[in-house]
Amino acid sequence: MKPSSPSAPVSPSRPRRNGRNGRATAQANPGLASSPRLSVKNGTDRATDHSDRNGSDPAEDSDFLRQLNAALTAIVEGDFSVRLPADRAGMQGRVAANLNAISARLQRSNQNLLLLQRQVGEEGKINARMAMGDSVGSWAERIEAINALVDELSQPTVEVGRVIGAVAKGDLTQSMPLELSGRPLKGEYLRTAKLVNGMVEQLGSFSVEVIRVAREVGTEGKLGGQAKVKGVAGTWKELTESVNQMAGNLTAQVRNIAEVTIAVAQGDLSRKITVDVRGEILQL
Repeated sequence: MKPSSPSAPVSPSRPRRNGRNGRATAQANPGLASSPRLSVKNGTDRATDHSDRNGSDPAEDSDFLRQLNAALTAIVEGDFSVRLPADRAGMQGRVAANLNAISARLQRSNQNLLLLQRQVGEEGKINARMAMGDSVGSWAERIEAINALVDELSQPTVEVGRVIGAVAKGDLTQSMPLELSGRPLKGEYLRTAKLVNGMVEQLGSFSVEVIRVAREVGTEGKLGGQAKVKGVAGTWKELTESVNQMAGNLTAQVRNIAEVTIAVAQGDLSRKITVDVRGEILQL
């Protein structure tokens, strides 16, 4: 008997033709029983078990997604103190670091905004502004917009204070500009500016007329002068009427005294003072 020849090596599965439809089918190879499950697509074997493809654990992935969702929910609800653990590696570590950076930036921005509100709104430090820090892009645009808003709110306030301060010192030549930083005032800003300027204008007109009447009657001896202030109402009108009444009474009294004095000088003792007089004028 001839010695048996050594066994031939096991060859990989080779496609076997199906005589009916001519399609290839895979022949199972017992040597691949311990390999990941295979699928045949277009004649190519592909592994469908991806559990070890990225070295990640499905349980860890699920836990990370739960933590990520909880953190995002907290941020949406306004809790900017939330942070993800920074001990993860790979893509999860990068996602956690980016979310933590966003949360920290939102928290700092909120703290700076509250500080600005207290400084400007409560302490009256209208020159206070939010610090730019390392902000870039839309973060920087947000801070610039807030600072610009504070500028636009504070500038009219500064101008109102300047004009009122000038009036308090007797300077009635000052007025609020209707443009700030090259832009025309609008809305309530424009209304406030017009009200302040109208007040200063009326006060100026009233002062001019009072000074004119006092000079004519008291200094130049021109009796009968009356103050004329256009568009006055309320207290301004009452003040104007009081000045005119004072000037009118003084004119009538002086003229009546002068008439009686002249008559007496001419020997006519029948004339008497007929105007309503009081105080020292009555004694006279």
